[in-house]
Amino acid sequence: MNPIELDGSAGEGGGQILRSALALAMCTGQPMAITRIRAKRSKPGLMRQHLACVRAAAAVSGAEMQGDELGSQALSFAPGPVRVGDYAFNVGSAGSCTLVLQTVLPALMTAAGTSRVSLRGGTHNPMAPPFPFLERCFAPLLHRLGVRLDLELLRHGFYPAGGGEMAATISPAEGGLLPVDLLDRGLPLEHYAECIAPGVPRSVAQRELAAVERLLGWSGNALRTPGVRYDEGPGNALIATLDYEHVSEVCTSFGEKGVTSERVAERLAAEVQAFIASDGALGPHLADQWMLPLALAVAGKGQAAAFTCTELTEHARTNAAVIEKFLPVRWRVDPRGSAWKVQVEALTPRVSSDAS
Repeated sequence: MNPIELDGSAGEGGGQILRSALALAMCTGQPMAITRIRAKRSKPGLMRQHLACVRAAAAVSGAEMQGDELGSQALSFAPGPVRVGDYAFNVGSAGSCTLVLQTVLPALMTAAGTSRVSLRGGTHNPMAPPFPFLERCFAPLLHRLGVRLDLELLRHGFYPAGGGEMAATISPAEGGLLPVDLLDRGLPLEHYAECIAPGVPRSVAQRELAAVERLLGWSGNALRTPGVRYDEGPGNALIATLDYEHVSEVCTSFGEKGVTSERVAERLAAEVQAFIASDGALGPHLADQWMLPLALAVAGKGQAAAFTCTELTEHARTNAAVIEKFLPVRWRVDPRGSAWKVQVEALTPRVSSDAS
């Protein structure tokens, strides 16, 4: 079988092309070859966390590979059958372990049984979905497809120290993934902000939450400081959770040296206000994460599904293009008021699941 060829410099030109290609190769059983990996980044090629994704995918699928080394800008990947089991992956740095999970999750959630994955690395990273996003936003949506994703945070891991630990139990959908529409959020249920700041002076959390109160008008139980162990830092994440009837949104602003607490809160408030001002069901990051599982469901059942989102990023558009290379689906995007409507249609009857 000829490999599907991808240009890693296309679109946003980052690591998402690699991760989606690995996931789709495993789900479909199709080999792939990618060149110019992360060509648009300041340090192109496979960094430690990207190499961890590649090797995790190989462990799950027994793939044959070439180019799996640090700094490599080309990779060939020929997967075998996906293997249910218990896995442990260590990024070996503060690189995101949630992105490693993102790589192997699609294959394991369409496999023949329940798998368990233990991960070590960064759990709260600025350039990756933090653990609360996966737990509160992404996992509940997967349940709508029929997948059960149980997540446990064992230890926070912030950049640059890392050292975080998390675990995932993945139970596939019985009878295959079910395409669902997500066109509106439903009624608002709850909103709250929390400041996680292990190894950081207590005044940081106080100032950030005071700024959230001033900027968003939230108060009382909507402002929280969860208990964390001091030795899980230093680190600082200011997290806003907005729960609706059909979906939840998590926005995160990370503290960093030289940035005031007030500025951290301002960045968070701007993201929250942008989400509230739009009619889209999904925020920009959740829309991007949702595309691949939804496309697998649509290809598997041979029927269309749609969602609305507040913004369609270049990241998401690039992801859609990669998905179309592996699956017989087509994306259609149309403006809808203050949001975007994204529809994915099956081009052929359901895809064989032999690869799983």
